[in-house]
Amino acid sequence: MFQCKNRQQTNTRATEYATCKDFQQIFDEDMAGLHRLAYLLTADQAKAEQCFVAGLEESINGNPVFKQWARTWSKRAIIHNAIKMIAPTPQAKTSMNRDQVDSTDNIAANIVSWAPFERFVFVMAVLEGYSLRECATLLGTPVQDVITAKSAALQKLGERSWQEAAIQVQSVPARPLTQAQVA
Repeated sequence: MFQCKNRQQTNTRATEYATCKDFQQIFDEDMAGLHRLAYLLTADQAKAEQCFVAGLEESINGNPVFKQWARTWSKRAIIHNAIKMIAPTPQAKTSMNRDQVDSTDNIAANIVSWAPFERFVFVMAVLEGYSLRECATLLGTPVQDVITAKSAALQKLGERSWQEAAIQVQSVPARPLTQAQVA
């Protein structure tokens, strides 16, 4: 009697965990989004592809995960692999030359031009919704460094928005005033 119940519980638990097929389906269905995540973190197409594949392998071969958490776990695997690949630190202030980023390009091109640590913090904390403490733990840095990087990234994003708004305002053709508006 007890053995039968234990087997039933084991079979039920086995169906609660994500399978290899579940992860393959997730990576297939959300390929564009997961690749975009890898690209925003690594800022390099070749590294993004490596990170994507490593994330799939880690998801399939890693610890068992509940089905409900499989999509979140897939993103976390990509983030984890990007951190291993890039090793962002708060001290590294290198970023792409501003001339390399087209001012009319999209926000993603702007984000990949940032210093790696700011980019990682922005993607993890703002886009993926990780807490500041989670970001600090995954990046192996104090929370204060994460707070500083998040503030700097949001400020850069805000500057970009203001620059875009100024360009749009300048491109609006001026209309001559009518007599009623002058008076």
